[in-house]
Amino acid sequence: MDFLNGKIKNIYFKYLAAAFGSALITSIYSIVDMAMVGQYHGPEGSAALAVVAPVWNIIYSLGLLMGIGGSVLFSTIRGKSEGQEKQSNEYFTVSVIGSIILAAVIWFVVIFFDRELLLLFGAQDNTVSLAREYVEPIKFAIPLFLFNQMLAAYLRNDKNPALATGAVLVGGIFNIFGDYFFVFTCDMGAYGAGLATAIGSAITFLVMLSHFFMKKNTLRLVRPTRLLGKLKEISITGFSTFFIDVAMGILTILFNRQIMHYLGTNALAVYGVIVNISTFAQCCAYSVGQASQPIISTNFGANKGERIRQTLKYALGTTAFFSIFWTALSLAIPNVFIHIFMTPTPEVLQIAPDIFRCYGISFLLLPLNIFSTYYFQALIKPKVAFIVSVARGLFISGIFIFLLPVVIGADSIWFAMPITELLVAIYVVYEMIKYTKQLKTERRNAV
Repeated sequence: MDFLNGKIKNIYFKYLAAAFGSALITSIYSIVDMAMVGQYHGPEGSAALAVVAPVWNIIYSLGLLMGIGGSVLFSTIRGKSEGQEKQSNEYFTVSVIGSIILAAVIWFVVIFFDRELLLLFGAQDNTVSLAREYVEPIKFAIPLFLFNQMLAAYLRNDKNPALATGAVLVGGIFNIFGDYFFVFTCDMGAYGAGLATAIGSAITFLVMLSHFFMKKNTLRLVRPTRLLGKLKEISITGFSTFFIDVAMGILTILFNRQIMHYLGTNALAVYGVIVNISTFAQCCAYSVGQASQPIISTNFGANKGERIRQTLKYALGTTAFFSIFWTALSLAIPNVFIHIFMTPTPEVLQIAPDIFRCYGISFLLLPLNIFSTYYFQALIKPKVAFIVSVARGLFISGIFIFLLPVVIGADSIWFAMPITELLVAIYVVYEMIKYTKQLKTERRNAV
């Protein structure tokens, strides 16, 4: 696959198919778990897994920090000139080292402080035991989830997106059937869902490792120079993508606590379903960003602005499709989603449509805002990507989550994200136009 001379349309849609499959199946780990646990335990099961959602966000985001941050630099260096394999592989090596350090830290925290963590994330007495039951088998596989995210990013940039997708697909398929077998056939409930997810992640990891035994593999572990300096570069470049997932966890925590304070367990159960639909929408946006990033990064390194604009055209068209698709579904069939993810009570079915239709408006702009962080990263504009991710994931959204219920009323909390996405999108469009225009003459400083 020739990023610098091949036909952009063919390359983009081939990578989009692979990235979409990978991102979608990754989301299925938590989606299927919530559906199975919700069907087995009812609304309390859905509420318990809504509390666990931030744990996933943190783990995945750390993998993206090392994977996207390092692979952007990896591809940019290779786009500059031939014969840069050793220098680019220094970033791969540093990403591996950073992933090991981060995995060790999060592993320690989850193993020894799981109860405290879940209480912080909004668990109550009636949900904390179910949440801990689900997390118990996952404790043993936590590093694998992080490494799977990091390796998938590098496999895409090493021109093997199909394997990244295939690995996640095999693990995801096992997770789907394993969930049903362990949860219902073996009558293990929430513990069984966690066990299936842990085994699925191990399968994905083993399949990804096969890349290193292929002839097309150019990834090598080498002795890096300026280890701390490169780790800093990777962290700065990958921070905005990292913060997108962290922010989803932060927002889930804020929503969990505010919902329990103002609206109660039934509303939290509905929000747990919304989190999973939002995860699907975000994964679609991730797929656009992950398909575009290797092409844009490599061509940015080669200063081929016209090819970047062509890639952007296809990416924006794809985000528009996903925006309309998820918004339409949220407005049209809210209670269908509720039935998929739990065995609902009449009270839950009564309140769900209004909640879905208020929150679902945010899906119109969510894909654009998330894709923009990948775009700005690929152009080595980490400051702009940082502003976008922090504004939508913490600053603006956090203000509205706390402010709206106090000023307007409890139910207004569901408009926090639509307002946030609109304000962020205005900034995104302005910056995207500005930097895309500069591609004609801009020369990038050496990495």
